[in-house]
Amino acid sequence: MKSGFVLSLLLTFSVVSVSAQETINWVTFEKAVELAQKEPRPIIMDVYTDWCGWCKKMDATTFANPKIAAYVNQYFYAVKFNAEQKEPINFREREFKFIPNGQRGYHELAAELMQGKLSYPTIVYLDKELNLIQPIAGFQTPEAIEPIINFFGSDKYRSMTWEAFSAEFKSNL
Repeated sequence: MKSGFVLSLLLTFSVVSVSAQETINWVTFEKAVELAQKEPRPIIMDVYTDWCGWCKKMDATTFANPKIAAYVNQYFYAVKFNAEQKEPINFREREFKFIPNGQRGYHELAAELMQGKLSYPTIVYLDKELNLIQPIAGFQTPEAIEPIINFFGSDKYRSMTWEAFSAEFKSNL
């Protein structure tokens, strides 16, 4: 009887600890722009497609990391953006639309922010004024993305080089 109670108690604590782990608070691009205008914060934008295997792997590993999620939630507005979405988006007095191309296509906003290099996944960073800082293409592990989000999230990119920053960066993972 006691072992059943202990097992039940352990399972309860396991469920609570798993559910207590932080996850990224993803919002739409339009919502992030709205939030940034009220309370300025940079935007981190995960540009993906439904068919991209590396995008799914990044969701399951990098973005699922509780320390990465906590940092992103504290310092950024996080946008998950399907590069093949059909809905138009108005941004900076321009309407960005879906452009059919063969069996698929692409969204003009994704192409604009990725500087014409449609590669998935790509993480796009915008500053507090919604200006493009930099798109970074390719799968990134938690260890690879941690210094990048710290560089942009702390605004260190404004005052020091990436080389100087990465030389002094200490991981929290």
